[in-house]
Amino acid sequence: MTPSAPSSARIRIGSAPDSWGVWFPDDPRQVPWQRFLDEVAEAGYEWIELGPYGYLPTDPARLADETRSRGLTVSAGTVFTGLHHGPEVWDRTWAHVADIAELTRAMGAEHLVVIPSFWRDDKTGEVLEDRTLTPAQWRNLTVQTERLGREVRERYGLRIVVHPHADTHIDSEENVTRFLDDTDPSLVSLCLDTGHYAYCGGDSVKLIETYGERLGYLHLKQVDPEILAAVVADEIPFGPAVARGVMCEPPGGVPALEPVLAAARALDVDLFAIVEQDMYPCDPDKPLPIARRTRAFLRSCGTPGPGTAV
Repeated sequence: MTPSAPSSARIRIGSAPDSWGVWFPDDPRQVPWQRFLDEVAEAGYEWIELGPYGYLPTDPARLADETRSRGLTVSAGTVFTGLHHGPEVWDRTWAHVADIAELTRAMGAEHLVVIPSFWRDDKTGEVLEDRTLTPAQWRNLTVQTERLGREVRERYGLRIVVHPHADTHIDSEENVTRFLDDTDPSLVSLCLDTGHYAYCGGDSVKLIETYGERLGYLHLKQVDPEILAAVVADEIPFGPAVARGVMCEPPGGVPALEPVLAAARALDVDLFAIVEQDMYPCDPDKPLPIARRTRAFLRSCGTPGPGTAV
């Protein structure tokens, strides 16, 4: 890319299994992986995430054939961690991370999205642990995340991007900024999910403008403010909130994505912006029309269409 190229070309738009109602490696209520790949390409996306490990084929050669034949390229893998529990969970965590990192690297991607563990069960609402970490647990979280960033980079050449998420310990503006302040920028970057951050009361544009140098990846998502108000008032866990439709189709919710993308473009760095509209469970015929409309909407925000040089 030449220095004079428009910065909008640096935002690479993709989608993920999440936008097709996929949360688990295997669930009869989810669309088959072949249908997901067919439809995400049909909707006009060129980049995808791996989703839950085991949903897409885990054999690199097969997955490369399946994605290449549809004009798709993998942008990232995703791992779930509970690093605030300290060094005693490291071996178990690494066993989970290593397989996913290996597949992510084999697919030519450079990012690993890291999601913290939930403090309450997203299906049953059972409280699994205190929603506020002790000082020692917070120290474990930051130190072990830095360790993960170092190991993933050295062993697989990948960059970790930590994803603030509802019902986890990295959620609100207070916790997200504290986490960024307490971690090494050379080891830990941020995956800003606009929907989750709004769900937890944060301002995505403000975060980008304040901590732009930490932004390594974007998830584009919106929340329905009326449903969110009821979810907060009734203390509804994240899973049931999604079933209520708290995550909605753009541009019908918050935050507005045009200023988010404008703030991201102003950073003048290469970024993936992956659409994730949580819809678990959902009718199998629902995702494709939404995906088409969302891709058209994002083009109207100045993001490149298929075939645009990045």
